Amino acid sequence: MSESILHNESTIRLSFFLGILIAMALWEIAAPRRRLEQSKLRRWLGNLGIVVVNTVVMRLTFPVLAIGASVWAQQLGWGLFNKVTLPGWLEVAAAVVLLDMAVYWQHRLFHIIPLFWRLHRMHHADADFDVTTALRFHPLEITLSMIIKLGAVIILGPAALAVLIFEILLNGTAMFNHGNARLPLTLDRWLRLLVVTPDMHRVHHSVAGTEYNSNFGFNLPWWDRLFGSYRDQPGLGHEGMTIGLSAYQGGICANLLWMLVLPFRPLNPPPPPLQQEDEDDQS
Repeated sequence: MSESILHNESTIRLSFFLGILIAMALWEIAAPRRRLEQSKLRRWLGNLGIVVVNTVVMRLTFPVLAIGASVWAQQLGWGLFNKVTLPGWLEVAAAVVLLDMAVYWQHRLFHIIPLFWRLHRMHHADADFDVTTALRFHPLEITLSMIIKLGAVIILGPAALAVLIFEILLNGTAMFNHGNARLPLTLDRWLRLLVVTPDMHRVHHSVAGTEYNSNFGFNLPWWDRLFGSYRDQPGLGHEGMTIGLSAYQGGICANLLWMLVLPFRPLNPPPPPLQQEDEDDQS
């Protein structure tokens, strides 16, 4: 089964990717949450252009991706799940949850460590927020993220099916929660108990430091609540908040070349420490 998953991985993931991307794009047209401030065509050309660059970089840099690493770990008997015996369904569920927690902490560290923030700020420099924002990551960040992911897979030793489910969920929920799509507020309130919603994650893309230093989850919403980084709503409301980084605004943020060189530009102040949040709330 692992070999079959490995052989068909690209087709399966591409099918889900295109299906969710198209569905979210149509939802954004039918029921937008906010009015976009920038040219959608220009932004989409830049954000989808970076996807092409990242795909080429991944194929040239890594002979083995996460699912291949899981097959390799199983063959060598490496990793936690190759040392314990669990029912198949429980192993898959536990692996997906643990991998998602690893992504939460990776994301949080990318906000804390200045060198990592240099790379990650390209994602936050998008001056609008829609489904393509979920795909906007610098190639160096994608490379570093893959190294971290490979390490997590080797340490955990999950089944290939678990890694495939995790990859599809992570990619799909990222496009969902970056969507400029309107949900009924009651539905959002209940849904965010199970998955990160667009209104929950949009707070993370505010120009306000204590807001973009919160709500780090991409898939499961529990980690932000558990580890004290959850913020329910933006201070100015979803219609009144400004998206992006205050140091970088305007159409230039959608330029592909500008995005690629951004990590090498002077570092604007990093996000404030989480402990400042309580002080800001009281002021």
